[in-house]
Amino acid sequence: MPTLIPWPDEGVTDLHPGGLLDMRIRLLPVVAGAPVILALALAACGSSSAKDDPVAPATANAEVASTQAAAASPRGPKIKVVGSDYGRILSNGRGRALYVFTADHGKGSNCSGDCANAWPPYIVKSKPVAGPGAKEDLIGTTRRSDGRLQATYAGHPVYFYVSDNEPGEVLCQAASEFGGYWYVLRANGKAVH
Repeated sequence: MPTLIPWPDEGVTDLHPGGLLDMRIRLLPVVAGAPVILALALAACGSSSAKDDPVAPATANAEVASTQAAAASPRGPKIKVVGSDYGRILSNGRGRALYVFTADHGKGSNCSGDCANAWPPYIVKSKPVAGPGAKEDLIGTTRRSDGRLQATYAGHPVYFYVSDNEPGEVLCQAASEFGGYWYVLRANGKAVH
């Protein structure tokens, strides 16, 4: 049976007065022996002292500034703009590309079952906030037939492609599947054709 380790999930932004970072975690299976390798790798990362490494103070200051900026940013799901092979496109807060489906009409989704397995909807608990480059007035939500809340942009439900995993990665642009075409979006809400 694999060992389970905690892994931070999206939304790690809440600093508490005690200085601890509040993070939602998920458990990831790890092959036997991997925790030892991970522990050794982590120990090696912190083995040099600041006086031996002239870059260390700058790196530490950048990390503190980054943590403070994250703490000041709004909580919850995000939609932002990232670079890709198709130019500047919309993504979730982690940089994962967002797509529109031409078979959707209005705010309603026409993607469920096998379609939603290949093209997972961007499910949220509340309306996403605009990150860098996104337009707050174009962000919204719609209620899916299963009752879950899905993010929308410019009035269209947005989705991920199941195999896109890296920030800005777009593996299925202009695909014709499940009765429509799938396109990534620009910040103005227009599909990239």
